[in-house]
Amino acid sequence: MSETTETLGVHDVAAWLRRHPTFLQQFPDLAISLVVPREEGSAASLASYQLEVLRDKNRELSKRLRDLFANAEENERLAVRTHQLALALMRQDTAADTVRAMAATLAEDFNGDLVKIVLFEAIDGLDESDWLQVVKRDDARLQPFQDCLADGEPLCGRLQPEKHALLYGDSADQVQSTALLPLPALGLVAVGSRDPNRFFPGMGTLFLQMMGEALETALARYAR
Repeated sequence: MSETTETLGVHDVAAWLRRHPTFLQQFPDLAISLVVPREEGSAASLASYQLEVLRDKNRELSKRLRDLFANAEENERLAVRTHQLALALMRQDTAADTVRAMAATLAEDFNGDLVKIVLFEAIDGLDESDWLQVVKRDDARLQPFQDCLADGEPLCGRLQPEKHALLYGDSADQVQSTALLPLPALGLVAVGSRDPNRFFPGMGTLFLQMMGEALETALARYAR
């Protein structure tokens, strides 16, 4: 076999085997006697090597399944919380209570350390506080938010310093990541976290959009 290999060349033999993947089925003793080098330097029979490869693939598939299951559980949890939020908002009797319910739900149910809401217009019965401020739509401090307000798309991750400053004020240094929900007709809703990995660019924002739509719909009942 070695002489044939030298005549044909190892690449020729490899190419032939690729064209005949069932060759070793005709010679099982050869499959057992072949050795495959490992990265660690030792060698294993072809059969044990194939078994090890299959085990590695099985472990990878198991990990993927666990990840998918965890994602499904998280999505289910968020779906339930979002539904409960929508119901809570619709149960409120005033616009002020609706905004309070939004802030309370985000603080309690969505794993954020700081909830901040910026409104373009004041709402009767709702005074500014540590979680709420009123900033006029034409205020120069809102200039950094113009792009996200124009498209209405949520942002996740570490915000620019000027955005941080407006949203969090003296607490800005405590926030390492943010989920920002722009509401073009109303203002801004932000959930900040001390964990830099809690909110990150590229994470799904569907539930954030649904929350924003629920708040806008609930407040529309009180529009003058």
